[in-house]
This record gives sequence, C-alpha cells and structure tokens, in this order.
Amino acid sequence: MKINQNYLNVKKSYLFTEIGNRVKKFQSDNPDADVIKLGIGDVTLPLAPVVVDALKKAADEMGEKQGFRGYGPEQGYDFLREAVRDYYLKRNICLEANEIFISDGAKSDLGNILDLFSECNTVLVPDPVYPVYVDTNIMAGRKVIFADGTEENGFLPMPDENIKCDIIYICSPNNPTGAVYSREELKKWVDYANSMDAVILFDAAYEAFVTDEALPRSIYEIEGAKNCAIEFSSLSKTAGFTGTRCGYTIVPHALIREGQTLNPFWLRRQTTKFNGVSYIIQRGAEAVFTEAGQRQIKTSLDYYRENAKTITEGLDKLGKKYVGGKHSPYIWMRCDMPSWEYFDLLLNKANVVGTPGAGFGRNGEGWFRLTAFGDADATKEAVKRIIALG
Repeated sequence: MKINQNYLNVKKSYLFTEIGNRVKKFQSDNPDADVIKLGIGDVTLPLAPVVVDALKKAADEMGEKQGFRGYGPEQGYDFLREAVRDYYLKRNICLEANEIFISDGAKSDLGNILDLFSECNTVLVPDPVYPVYVDTNIMAGRKVIFADGTEENGFLPMPDENIKCDIIYICSPNNPTGAVYSREELKKWVDYANSMDAVILFDAAYEAFVTDEALPRSIYEIEGAKNCAIEFSSLSKTAGFTGTRCGYTIVPHALIREGQTLNPFWLRRQTTKFNGVSYIIQRGAEAVFTEAGQRQIKTSLDYYRENAKTITEGLDKLGKKYVGGKHSPYIWMRCDMPSWEYFDLLLNKANVVGTPGAGFGRNGEGWFRLTAFGDADATKEAVKRIIALG
C-alpha cells in the first residue's frame, strides 16, 4: 500500500484554518477583547425572504407522501438548471440547460473538475491566488507555474506566448485582489488558450459585484470562450449561501479536447462521484433567480458594497495604496511590512482580523486582504481602529 506522497508537498494547514487557529488563541488569551473579523470572506446577512419561503415550502413538500422526493438528478433538477440558463440569457449569453451542472459550491467543483484532466498537464495560475487552485493540483501531482500579478500590472497578469500550459485558472473579480479583467484583456486569454489548446477554468463566484456594464461578468461574453472555458459560479456570496451550499458549473458542448467533448465527461464524473444537491436547497436557489429574489439579494449586495466603500474611504484617509472594493467585496491593501507581521499587529493592537497577502502567494507579500462581508457597524469600527493604528 502506498499513500499519495503529493500531500507532503502542500502546507500542513489551509490558510484560513491557520488564521482561525491564531484568532482562537488570541481570544483565549484575551477573553475581553472585542475582535472584529474582516478576514475570511463569509457573509453576515440572512438569506433573502423569498429564499426562506421557498425552503420552507420545499421542506413541507418533503413531509408529504405526494411531495416527497428521494434521490434527485446528480446534475441538478431541471427547474434550477433552466433558471440559471435564463439568468445568463438576460445578459445575452445563450446556454443549453444540459450545459449547466448544479453543485454544492464553486470550491468543490474547482477541485473536482480536475478528474477530467491528465496529471501530466501543466497548470498556470495567477500569483497571488486563491489557495485552492494551487493545492488541488499539487495534491494530484501536476506541475504548477505562475503568472505574476503585481502592483505594476494592477494584479491582472496577461498571457505570455512563450509559456506553454494546458490548464489556466482565472478569477474575475479576483480573489484576493478584487481586480477585474476588461473584455479586451479576457479576449487575449481566450485567444491564448485556444492557440495552446488549453482549457480555462474561470471562477465567476463574485460576478454579482460587478456593476459596470463595460466589464464582463462571464467568460462567455468573450468570443471563442465556449471552445476553451469552463465557468464556475456560486450563490455563496451572491445570495448568502455560504452555509446553505449551492453553485453551478458550466461545461459547453463546444469544448472539445483530443477529439472528446468534455460535457459528457463531467456528466459521467458527477453521476459517479456526486449525489447532487438536496431538493430543498435547489428550490431555495431557484428563488434567487426570480424577480423578487434578484431584487432582494441586490439589497444585500448593496449593503456589502457600502462596507467596501467604508473601508476604501478609510484607506484613502491613511494614504494607503489598494486594489479592489469597487466591483468586489475584497480590498487588497499595501501594508508596507511582512503581511503576517501586519496580521499580528492588527490583531494585537486593533483587535481586527484580516488575511495576510503572503497566504495567497509570493506576490502577496507586503499586501493584506480585507473583506466587506462584515456587519456595517463593526466594519466602521474596524476602519476607525485601522486609521488610529496608522
């Protein structure tokens, strides 16, 4: 018997687990401290009323013989797949319902999608980057190379024709930096991927935060993207489903590699390894895409946008450099010291928790991520403390 030795090549602790452990120890040592958490990107507002009503109705159905459902389709119920399809159609993106697969969140599928690809593939990820992109590939033994995101390029690295890769991760709006690619910039990535016969894994988990119509919210707004890209999205940040768990992955029929259409590959993978999202949750998710649902979640999104404005205005007063906040729930600020050192300083002196940029890669050193997902009053207080700290 042999174990997967690749696990020895990843850090022993996931970034946010490490943050949680440090905060837990601090609170144990300082039980009276009023700690404000702007670190992990978890939402704080409750589910929209229309979603709660749908969940209750679905739960009642499950308690009656005529409404009870057992195993559902692993790829998602038609009613939700069609709701997602119509959501895209409103932005002039034409999809077929069977190109959409319902999941328990983007994080899961971003790792699980790798079952479709050989371990011999070379993976290109931006740096700084969401750790899951890197860790899941290292666990599988793939070679990972990096596209440098820096202050000079606005943390939006562009393709290098001299670099050969097979799988490309793109997140826009970006986690952790909050930077957003333009259509012209994404077109260069799409053209690059098609020229390399590579596949783009496009993380659109934060697309609902983009308010400028000139900026793309989906990779499929770009010509040629259906030939090279798989898109992942989630209701976690859009509609507060972090504890409810529901998202979706889009695998276009036009995506063909080595003569094989990847859509049926993903269907086969899901029907083998995934039992689907519960009927109750999918009914709640369906309500998100109704007219009332879109109106109600906009109220929550605006609340978080106001938090982001509170943070950026505070950083402006300090003269701090930052990226993000306008079309993203994340603010990526320069901290002018080692980022874990700033984490400890902020926690111990201001009792505020953020995320050290170094946890997102080499280019994150000297930077720090703050999230707008907190309580509004707590966010204002945290900003006051950061300003006082200087």
